[in-house]
Amino acid sequence: MLLSQIKNADGSLSVVVRDGSEAAIVKGAASTYALAQEAIATGRSLADVIGAHGLGAAVDLVDLAAKGRLALPVTHPDPAHMLLTGTGLTHLGSAATRDAMHAKLGEAEVLTDSMKMFRMGLENGRPAAGEVGVQPEWFYKGNGTTAVDPGAALTSPGFALDGGEEPELAGLYLIGPDGTPHRIGWALANEFSDHVTERINYLFLAHSKLREASFGPEILIGDLPKDVRGASRVIRDGKVIFDKPFLSGEANMSHTMANLEHHHFKYDLFRQPGDLHVHMFGTATLSFAEGLKAEDGDVFEIEVADFGLPLRNTLATAPARAGALRVTQL
Repeated sequence: MLLSQIKNADGSLSVVVRDGSEAAIVKGAASTYALAQEAIATGRSLADVIGAHGLGAAVDLVDLAAKGRLALPVTHPDPAHMLLTGTGLTHLGSAATRDAMHAKLGEAEVLTDSMKMFRMGLENGRPAAGEVGVQPEWFYKGNGTTAVDPGAALTSPGFALDGGEEPELAGLYLIGPDGTPHRIGWALANEFSDHVTERINYLFLAHSKLREASFGPEILIGDLPKDVRGASRVIRDGKVIFDKPFLSGEANMSHTMANLEHHHFKYDLFRQPGDLHVHMFGTATLSFAEGLKAEDGDVFEIEVADFGLPLRNTLATAPARAGALRVTQL
């Protein structure tokens, strides 16, 4: 089952459920967030709640995507309570990609911090069920104000040195009244980052991640396949200039999803009732690592058949600010 949200002419949202090729409106559903709240409150699965609501009019998601009417598949009524976060060095092959970005002449034999972190994951990132493994690299991206609709532009700030795609899977979670995280489902995500800034010094990673991100257009409800396979592409002037396999899922990772979820939600800060979390799980595929510099107008496309429609976003750059930002004394 796949779940998405579409924009109505009056500014409201409708929730769409898709099973196979048939997509239809979920009756009486104001939002995915509201459906998830209902599931938690009644102790039912999201699928059961949707079944109880029933389905209304059929819709054509491909046509709606072409018209720019796809919204993020879940949002929070208060964007400040929607948190975008992620983990890195979690995928087999991701350390080589990161290490190539950070490598300096004459240090080929030195075990970098990235390689050390990756090795820790290989050694203890897949603990037995119920046990705790090593914690991953973790970063903060922003809140709901930096979440961009599928099909819209990912805008690089004027001070940025680069704006590049990071194709990933994201887990989507709603925190229940008692502080328990409830997983709504899984989605494709573009964890858009500034790789040139990161490459200057890995301690700039935190700065490089404070960028917009997008996810969706559809949420996969239920179990995540162990082996997720698709493609990550960059399209310029209608031509594909980058096309590489996108591999994710636990079969292609050095950590289990349960271990990554534990190390995010172990913090009380991230178990505040009503908060929505979009947590991105890392990647091993970057066009930047292949020497491509993305340009304004380029289209980033992430596609995996199990996740429905591809996630597409264009690249844009905001105007540079003149001079330093001034703080006003009260």
